[in-house]
Amino acid sequence: MNLQHFRAEIDGIDDSILELLGRRMEIVKRIGKAKMQSNAPIYRPEREKEIIDRLDSKKPMLLDKSAIEAIYLEIFAVSRNLELPERVAYLGPLGSYTHQAAESRFGAMCEYFSHNTITQAIKSVENHRASYAVIPIENNQNGAVGETLDLLKNTELKIVAEVYMPIHHCFASISQRVQDIEIIYSKDIAFGQCSSFLSEHSLDHIQRVPVDSTARAAQLAAENPKCAAICSHIATKLYNVPVLFENIEDNSSNKTRFIIVSNFKNQRCGKDKTSLYANLANTDKPGALYHLLYDIKDLNINMTSIQSRPVSGGDFSYCFFIDIDGHIDDANVAELFQRYPNTLKWLGSYLKN
Repeated sequence: MNLQHFRAEIDGIDDSILELLGRRMEIVKRIGKAKMQSNAPIYRPEREKEIIDRLDSKKPMLLDKSAIEAIYLEIFAVSRNLELPERVAYLGPLGSYTHQAAESRFGAMCEYFSHNTITQAIKSVENHRASYAVIPIENNQNGAVGETLDLLKNTELKIVAEVYMPIHHCFASISQRVQDIEIIYSKDIAFGQCSSFLSEHSLDHIQRVPVDSTARAAQLAAENPKCAAICSHIATKLYNVPVLFENIEDNSSNKTRFIIVSNFKNQRCGKDKTSLYANLANTDKPGALYHLLYDIKDLNINMTSIQSRPVSGGDFSYCFFIDIDGHIDDANVAELFQRYPNTLKWLGSYLKN
């Protein structure tokens, strides 16, 4: 068989796939109308996970779960835009890791809005200029993002999903020879995170120019063949800069957890996480935190995280942000909130990533 025969076979399969996708989108449009009539949320991460898990259980040849997820996340994104065009706010700039996290969930079809601060991203959803905001909440190397925690306790928006994303740096340049590079652009912190790579490739003596973002670094590298950038993968795509080396960071376990916030409540899915805010600052009762933690244990709730933050304007008083397994509608979780009606604030229940 010659190559042309194989291509004809692939063309026939592609025609069938396109026809089936068209039929799927017709059903999606009908679902969208039903959701609008019932005011149901368009984004349903627990339903998307259910579909991916079901398809993975079929054990398709040559397609592992990550491949299925990559294909279907784009299908989901197109589907959601048919149901209702989506606007997504994120902490910028364009090409940032938050942008990459947003696109990994919402696909390339959405309309994205870059914001200079987390506060601006939240405000765009509160003011109905965007449907969702994607913002960082913690990094496994540097800890919690204080601005995000402070905003969560004051906004009425809820966490509707979370995304854990490995932070991988690329070395990109339009130069074909590493030895021709004279300047490297990146954020200050990124140079330190990639010091072993720079040393191994005899680039530690090259001039390093710090810029405000890794996306800006990619933009500058795209303009001069004697320059390179340490940046995100999405930044290299945005500015068409070839990637010379991938995953150049010293610590390959560096991950950031991002959250997606919106104005709706998720349904229970059985694999839920609930985030809550506990303000014990005005509680004069000794052992207030101990009693809260005891009640969490007493109600057979698994606590997965607790972080403290100073109370604004307080005299060395602290509040707490807690993640637990379960949904706000679960009997034991609901009981916890009933026991502390003036102390706990529900920040959202969502699919545990």
